[in-house]
Amino acid sequence: MKKMKFVFPLLVLFILKTNAQELPIKVVTEDIPNRLAFYAVNENDQDVDVMLTLTGTNFRQSKGRPRLVRVPGVSKVHLKTIILVRGKQPNYTYELAVNDSLSRRALKKEAKRIKVEPKKSITLYITDVCERCDSMLVHMEKGKYKFKAHRLSERPEIMEQLKKSYPTTLDSITTPIFNLGGRLYTRIEAYDKLLETLHKE
Repeated sequence: MKKMKFVFPLLVLFILKTNAQELPIKVVTEDIPNRLAFYAVNENDQDVDVMLTLTGTNFRQSKGRPRLVRVPGVSKVHLKTIILVRGKQPNYTYELAVNDSLSRRALKKEAKRIKVEPKKSITLYITDVCERCDSMLVHMEKGKYKFKAHRLSERPEIMEQLKKSYPTTLDSITTPIFNLGGRLYTRIEAYDKLLETLHKE
């Protein structure tokens, strides 16, 4: 457990090792009029319980004892909100406890699904004759990874670049065209195959 002191705004990354696995949890803040809200961001697939304890000056907070809060994998969860003293800048020290042994007593708040950066950047190029691109997009939007998608009919400059790799076949490619970390693929026809290819070293 670490104690750290910050002056608002706050963006911190804690890395704690439990069961020989790294569990990065980000603590981020969001401004609300006269308030500051604290959120835990879990970029792992594994659920964790976290407890945030704040001390400091120039703000007010609930006097209740800190509680464990469940933060599901790949999600963002509100931890607590403090009331700021008008005209003064808050100074605070906090402790963040992260536990992968889930407690039945942990608070279960609303969790917002997030997108995380993949190991390799993902870009989908969509031709006018692509037969599986729409269904692929649906899966990608539901998935956890950030990505970019371009319809080539709307981006002629990208189409010209791709024609250097596919000079005679680009207009007839009916499968999604992926750029994964700078390498092009035209045989990824299912989302599971995309994930498998993405995770290959």
